[in-house]
Amino acid sequence: MNKFNLLLAFLVAATFSSCITTPQSGTSMLEKNALGQWKPTDFAGHGDVTVKNGVLKIGMGIELSGVNWTGEIPKGEYEISLESRRVQGNDFFCGLTFPVKGSHATLILGGWGGALVGISSLDNLDAAENETGDVYVFEDGKWYGVTLRVQKNRIRVWINEKEQIDVDLTDRKVGMRIGEIEQSVPLGIATWMTGSEIRKIKIRDFIEEAK
Repeated sequence: MNKFNLLLAFLVAATFSSCITTPQSGTSMLEKNALGQWKPTDFAGHGDVTVKNGVLKIGMGIELSGVNWTGEIPKGEYEISLESRRVQGNDFFCGLTFPVKGSHATLILGGWGGALVGISSLDNLDAAENETGDVYVFEDGKWYGVTLRVQKNRIRVWINEKEQIDVDLTDRKVGMRIGEIEQSVPLGIATWMTGSEIRKIKIRDFIEEAK
């Protein structure tokens, strides 16, 4: 390939990269050996919550267990990324509650006996009932990378870098499932009768560059 073709290829690549959504650098939300700005959620019968070597450990409880974020809450469009794995039990090991469209919703990983992925709730329908619900086989003890992107009228989710959810929120009602999980508002992580570990939690704003 001659110099002209190399330059042309570079310009095409640069033009393409400027037309995509570009994440900015992320901010870590987890300290090495302390909860920091996380606090245990006051669920009845919840399991112990600790941090060791950069891993947030949520112990198995009678039902819900988890943590709430007490730091700054995102106000615009943003991404949250983390790695999580189930270490005990057989239900959801990561219920990530997050702000969206002036309300809140929860991303469920491993619900309904271990294999449900989806968003609760859309138009008063839980993850098992709306179009975001899907079967995903999670292996116990295996780390899964998760990215949640919240836009003005859109939610996107990737698991291990593969897109799992892409839902348009235009003219949709977004809200929490009624019950104790509402204590995870405005930003929290919960499990159901399951012990889990979570690491590499980061949050970042992003901009969608003009095409």
